[in-house]
Amino acid sequence: MNKRLIFLLSAALTCGTATAQKQPMTTDDGLNMVSLGNAIISPDGKTVIYGKSDLNWSKNKRETTYHHVSASGGEAYQYLGDDGGSALSYSPDGKYIALKRKADDHQQLFLMPTAGGEAVQLTKHDNSIEKYIWSKDSQKLYFISSVPRTKEEQKLYKDGNDAVFIDEGPNGQQEDSWNNIWVFDINTKKAKKLTKGEQIIKDFDVAPDGKRLIFTSRTENRRNQSNLSEIYLLQLASDTTTTRLTDNKAPESDLAWAPDGKTFAYSAADDNNWELRNDKIWVMDPNTQQYRMVSGKFEGNIGNYYWAPDAKSILFTGLHGTNSNLYRLHVAKGDIKNLSNRTGTWRVVDMTPDRSKAVLSYSDYKTPTDLYVSSVDKFNPTKLTNLNPRITDTLQLASAEVIRWKSKDGLEVEGILYLPPNYQKGKQYPFLLHIHGGPAGVFTNSFNPSYHVWANLGYVQLAPNVRGSSGYTDELLRGNMGDIGGGDYEDLMSGVDKLIADGLVDKNKMAVRGWSYGGILGGTTITKTNRFKAASLGAMVSDWTSEYGIGFNHDVRLWYIKGTPWENPEGYRQKSVLTNAKNIETPTIILHGSSDVTDTEVQSMMLFTALKDMGKTVRYIQFPREPHGFREPRHQRIRDIEEIKWIHKYTLGIDWKAPERKEDVKKKPEETVTAKAE
Repeated sequence: MNKRLIFLLSAALTCGTATAQKQPMTTDDGLNMVSLGNAIISPDGKTVIYGKSDLNWSKNKRETTYHHVSASGGEAYQYLGDDGGSALSYSPDGKYIALKRKADDHQQLFLMPTAGGEAVQLTKHDNSIEKYIWSKDSQKLYFISSVPRTKEEQKLYKDGNDAVFIDEGPNGQQEDSWNNIWVFDINTKKAKKLTKGEQIIKDFDVAPDGKRLIFTSRTENRRNQSNLSEIYLLQLASDTTTTRLTDNKAPESDLAWAPDGKTFAYSAADDNNWELRNDKIWVMDPNTQQYRMVSGKFEGNIGNYYWAPDAKSILFTGLHGTNSNLYRLHVAKGDIKNLSNRTGTWRVVDMTPDRSKAVLSYSDYKTPTDLYVSSVDKFNPTKLTNLNPRITDTLQLASAEVIRWKSKDGLEVEGILYLPPNYQKGKQYPFLLHIHGGPAGVFTNSFNPSYHVWANLGYVQLAPNVRGSSGYTDELLRGNMGDIGGGDYEDLMSGVDKLIADGLVDKNKMAVRGWSYGGILGGTTITKTNRFKAASLGAMVSDWTSEYGIGFNHDVRLWYIKGTPWENPEGYRQKSVLTNAKNIETPTIILHGSSDVTDTEVQSMMLFTALKDMGKTVRYIQFPREPHGFREPRHQRIRDIEEIKWIHKYTLGIDWKAPERKEDVKKKPEETVTAKAE
């Protein structure tokens, strides 16, 4: 056993007395947590406005409110009234805040002075406003909006002429519409359409001088062909000349002009094909159409990024391994500097225009997410919120650390090990194996209530970043190409074997759970081994052939199985859980939302029916209205509680009953603090 793990276990023993005074964390504690939303910092860096989401159990939903706080910390107050809003954005001169709010069944733009006052409706557009941005002079707002039906078309539509011609015109698998970029002049109160033709625009940015605009566009909308989108340059003159800047089969996104207006940056995994790689940052000169990758020295995931004012560097959130930090990229040299250099998950939410200050969110495995502000060059975060003091003050939490092991073929794999609050060295515990989504998902050093709930139920847990995970090297990300359910399965099992060998786990009391790809690989796992006493499979795919075309499966065709069902029928058959369902002996609970269009619900129904027909121990819970990620709190509670009941019953032989949910109590005003980050 390595020294770090020995230290961790010793620490767990010494803190036993302290944790004994706290209460075990429950599913309801997780549901009741306040979630941090988006945040914006004023151009002068003095104030921050942020959203937070509270559970309204009686209405079965979460409700977002916006709050204003000094960037130096202090008392926060609610900023918007009951009418609310979304997508708040400071004008570059700091005098106004734009926001979106529903009016006449459409999302419209509103404007309010930062000095105080009511929000005034700006646009009365025929369709909802989608993405919008300010002009640099604070006089205009550019936005995307869909092309509305004519009055005659709308009447026919309401009369029942609503047949969807799949993959024709703007339609994909579902009804859709073309869209355009518009500009709204705040002084004249008039909107002007800037683009023309039948296209679907996803992203855009306006040059600092307001004379040019770049955007991504495609002229068809097939589900698994977003790589056919290209970058275009629009001259904002009377002729509105449009020039195509890219011509490939790689999807580009996240467009951002450099402050000097000479080049722009964008994200793409490759400059030719739709490759399985971590996204890179590229810079292009629109005049010559010459481009180059500038972030090649960074290994991991690149999140949101911001140009420095001198256009010589780019600041970005980067995930490397399980930790996220603030990085600076030198554009000319490609050198990377870790500015925050901390453990945990630091994500840049917004920056001042001069890039001297950043507002960030932070959490780690034992610390719920809160909001911070820091200078950029000298990282010294000041905590602005304390959204969930009860979690750390009154509840028992798991201890955790990153561990590493060698897989069957010698590949080094790492994962996060979670231990119960009062772990005792030398005692073997029940075990739960988590499998992340994706396949290109990743387990990170961030707060997730469910791990603490399971820890308080007595389980040692492992969350492994198997081959195929993002946040590491491109080589690891591509590690399960053509081999889904092969090497990644061995990575799981070798991690389990390590914990058994280290004496942490009772090998006769093990369970496995996963969602999406986690449910798929979990299903594959129980067709290959009967080591697990219980399994929970959520939002999974059981048969790849029948999922072809109806699900989000370009990655299966291009990378994980390769080819189509008629080109590679045996590959699709052998890598399907349903094909090998006869091998399943593990009692299995299956969970799926009926409105899931990522992994379609019929996939769970097929596996359930097969196991039921064979007389296997299985249960299927279908959740109405739910997409791939559940939205309704009551469904979330049922999902989590029934999963615990199932795993407890078949792993430990316990008929577990969830603690009764307490009635909602009126929350006290949010506590705000000023403190340095630990």
